[in-house]
Amino acid sequence: MKIETERLIISPCTEDVIPMLNEQQYENGPQVANHLKQLAEDPAVIYWGPWLAILKAGDTIIGDLGFKGAPDDKGAVEIGYGLLEEYRGKGYATEAVEALVDWAWKQDGIHKIKAETLVDNQESIRVLEKIGMKKVAESEEMVYWEITEGGQ
Repeated sequence: MKIETERLIISPCTEDVIPMLNEQQYENGPQVANHLKQLAEDPAVIYWGPWLAILKAGDTIIGDLGFKGAPDDKGAVEIGYGLLEEYRGKGYATEAVEALVDWAWKQDGIHKIKAETLVDNQESIRVLEKIGMKKVAESEEMVYWEITEGGQ
């Protein structure tokens, strides 16, 4: 299972991607390694963890994105994402997040997609605005976002 966009391949993190991760010395936080450990214990979480964003041109991993767990009992999932610094500001995050959100809407029982950003992370805020998420709350440090079925 892979998602293709104009410039990216978005692939769920599985044992199959370990050689590519090692070869490219990809390191963008602990979420990928943690997910692979969890996946070994529970194969059902395969699509509800990190996915890799891979440039079609060159098969280069440019970041990861994905869900912070399976849908809750109300059909809500939280999405997160991060690109390596040299790939920011080129529209890749918007392209990848939008594609993964579109995929999520096609899964049974998904009614809401949530996200959170630091209040000063203007790049991330712009990504969420571009894909139609709405700000639902804010604290001193964080902004909380969501979109529901039908884009509400």
